[in-house]
Amino acid sequence: MTDRKLAQAAWESLFRAQHELFAEFHSDFDGADITQAEYDVLLTVTRSPDQTTRLRDITLNMLISQPSVSRLIDRMVARDFIIKRADPDDGRGALITATDAGVRAFRAVATVHGRSIAERMATLDDEELRALLALTEKLRRG
Repeated sequence: MTDRKLAQAAWESLFRAQHELFAEFHSDFDGADITQAEYDVLLTVTRSPDQTTRLRDITLNMLISQPSVSRLIDRMVARDFIIKRADPDDGRGALITATDAGVRAFRAVATVHGRSIAERMATLDDEELRALLALTEKLRRG
């Protein structure tokens, strides 16, 4: 059986590390054309074939509620970062496609943000990074 106090201490440490890193990386978006939330949407969309993905896949990747994702998507459509259209395979769903302006805004921040992540994570060696990845994936699978 898992030691309850150890489990709680490990969770608190993981939570605090994530929170502190997230706050550190927030400065990568100072003066950028996109917000951190918009970056997260564009990350999912630009990694997808033809830079198009289902709205439900974006919602699954975001750390905000479905209604908040819907409002964010609508703002991004208005800013010409993405196009939203009906999903021909799912009458209730929507497809989201990155526009050229969205891809440019994403790439402008991705370089800076990627460098910040790599520099901060360099406190761990490759073996530790692989172990961290394996552990967090295991936790996410339940």
